Amino acid sequence: MRHAIKLTVLLMFLVSMMQVAGCSNPEVKRVGMVIRLKPEKMALYKEVHADSNPGVRDIITTANMRNFSIFMHQLDDGNYYLFGYYEYIGDDFEADMAKMNSHPDVVEWLEMTDPCQIPIQNRTADEQTWATMEQVYLNE
Repeated sequence: MRHAIKLTVLLMFLVSMMQVAGCSNPEVKRVGMVIRLKPEKMALYKEVHADSNPGVRDIITTANMRNFSIFMHQLDDGNYYLFGYYEYIGDDFEADMAKMNSHPDVVEWLEMTDPCQIPIQNRTADEQTWATMEQVYLNE
């Protein structure tokens, strides 16, 4: 009986750890996106992202997004580009994104950061700023 209780507790712990790690949702949506950065706004962009805005950070989490990262690199054309990546672990992407993007803290954040960016020209009609990238490889 004691072994059964210990085994049950161990299994419950393992299941909860898998959920924390995201293993309970095999349908993770991985999103890569790209946008150009205005060189004269680089310092401001880095500064506002260096001290993560807790309100926006919490809203991102509430919208079922994890591992949200932004990288910057100067490409051969001389321009600086931002590459963003996140994993969506919810079950209603459009609803979560609409809710997040209408939140007053996110609206304020985007009003501050959007002027730092130059959308790339070959994005789709529904991509207003960041262009979504095609995933061509994944090693899990």
